[in-house]
Amino acid sequence: MYIITIDTGTTNTRVCAWQDERLLAEAARPVGVRDTAISGSTETLMKGVSDAVNDARSQANIPAGEKVVYLSAGMITSNVGLCEIPHLLAPAGLNELAKGMVCANLPAITDEPIWFVPGIRNHKSAVTLENAEQMDMMRGEETEAIGVLASLGISGPALIILPGSHSKFVKIDADNRIEGCVTTIGGELLDVITRHTILASSLNLQFAQEIEAPALLQGANQCLQTGLSRTCFSVRVLDMFSDLTLNQKANVLLGAVLQDDLQAVKNSEAFTVTPDTHVVVCGKDTLKFAFATLIDNDPWFTGKITVAPSSRSLSSAGLFAMARRRQII
Repeated sequence: MYIITIDTGTTNTRVCAWQDERLLAEAARPVGVRDTAISGSTETLMKGVSDAVNDARSQANIPAGEKVVYLSAGMITSNVGLCEIPHLLAPAGLNELAKGMVCANLPAITDEPIWFVPGIRNHKSAVTLENAEQMDMMRGEETEAIGVLASLGISGPALIILPGSHSKFVKIDADNRIEGCVTTIGGELLDVITRHTILASSLNLQFAQEIEAPALLQGANQCLQTGLSRTCFSVRVLDMFSDLTLNQKANVLLGAVLQDDLQAVKNSEAFTVTPDTHVVVCGKDTLKFAFATLIDNDPWFTGKITVAPSSRSLSSAGLFAMARRRQII
């Protein structure tokens, strides 16, 4: 059986071609729902997804006329995507997500139907100034979280960390359902601070290339003591008056930004994380090992830490699990 998985985010779309869950090819395009939000039209997004699908099919040498199952997740189901689906209300797990999948026809992409996964949101009542911190939502990360549970054989309670431009912290309850999530713009902050502030010259526009624990932990500890903004300026102080390397200075900043994220997780009202909660860290090597180092050196966290291996797409693993549960594949 041939399967095409589509993962569309804010700025990028990734398409993978599979045969019986064996990866044949992958293609990507720098298009996402931001293009729709800016232009007010889905034309650019539709063409980008179509091009990526055709590219992946061509690379995989899928014969013309061969039956293909299409599975999709991410921001593609938002109000600025291609098939809007309301969020499911947390808690929701594999069963609820599989049941909530919607089949739609998008002939500009393929003549065959595409199955779309809904997102998940936290809060069921009206959002106000007083309870806004309890509210959060995801589109795509729920599929990645299910992929983590399916591919790593992990059972809840657990906290899954999915770092990125918008880092997601997804709480899994004892029934392996998504209890809720907390989102930060940690990745965006790191990018802006590194490239578009006075620290650009101190860091030569570069992020940490490898983890240097002493500098990383110093940045985290100073952030706890004097806050993120002050710690950021300390990077300039270190640039002017110390002999730290570029990578060490970048680690100080990285530690500060990620520590600020961890404080949000500890204190958020969106879900409850206890110190003994099993933490699973995913993502690119630098970010996931930075998070793992901070958590391992934080006396508040006492539970098991699992660093997910860099393997096949978590989104695809989640899509396969849902499709099997829905008996699509």
